[in-house]
Amino acid sequence: MNESGRTSPPPSRRLDQWLCFARLVKSRSLAGRLCAAGAVTLNGGAVRKPNQMVHIGDKIAAPQGGVQRTVRVLALGSRRGRATEARLLYQEIGAPVRLSDLAPAWEPLLQANDSKI
Repeated sequence: MNESGRTSPPPSRRLDQWLCFARLVKSRSLAGRLCAAGAVTLNGGAVRKPNQMVHIGDKIAAPQGGVQRTVRVLALGSRRGRATEARLLYQEIGAPVRLSDLAPAWEPLLQANDSKI
């Protein structure tokens, strides 16, 4: 509780920022496009806006390359750091699942970004 007797909201971060900080995607703009396409889920629900707020303990499923990764948020991070630093932001809660041969509508977003790097 703060001085006015109200509890402060739990710390949070934008989903697109967190995905980039955790290095689950290569860029924040790609994270935003994946969110808008419905490829990312937060606590089991599809996300349509990249400004969705993420809290510690949330469960996120997002495509990374040819697999779908499911992680639990352990920390929010403050920047996109080294891979070892990014790994401390989440805990893998399931084995990566290979995406099916039926290409979802957002798969071209991943391929377009891979060709730029």
